[in-house]
Amino acid sequence: MIDAKLMAWHRDNACSRRLSQIPGVGLIGASMLVMKTPDPRLFRSGRQFAAWLGLTPKDHSTAGKVRLGVITRAGDEALRSTLIVGATALLRRVREGSNRKSSAWLLDLLRRKPPKLVAVAMANKIARIAWKLMVSGETYRANAASFVAAAA
Repeated sequence: MIDAKLMAWHRDNACSRRLSQIPGVGLIGASMLVMKTPDPRLFRSGRQFAAWLGLTPKDHSTAGKVRLGVITRAGDEALRSTLIVGATALLRRVREGSNRKSSAWLLDLLRRKPPKLVAVAMANKIARIAWKLMVSGETYRANAASFVAAAA
């Protein structure tokens, strides 16, 4: 019953349909982004939107020396965890070799960093892409160049 209502709402909402085209977002993530996000134009940039979600590191910089801390975990916990779960699923597909579009950048990052940290970084990039689509009204272009460039 609830699934049918959610699917009907998703079909009727153009923004939710556009967001669901982003790899790692899906129906639930897109619906939550549209429902829980205030007007996306209130944020100056995708980074500010990702910071609102709690997907950016704390800044402990001083005297020109940049020191980034832990992820802030500000914002809506359910929305943030949904994006991280979606990014984790995307990483699993990349490791299995079924997603060749963004695999070079992500595989290189996975060689240098722990998988959970890479998932949070990917969720940050997904949030930035979602903000751009919500603000501009564009549709997601699923070619390798746009996803890797947006993720880099």
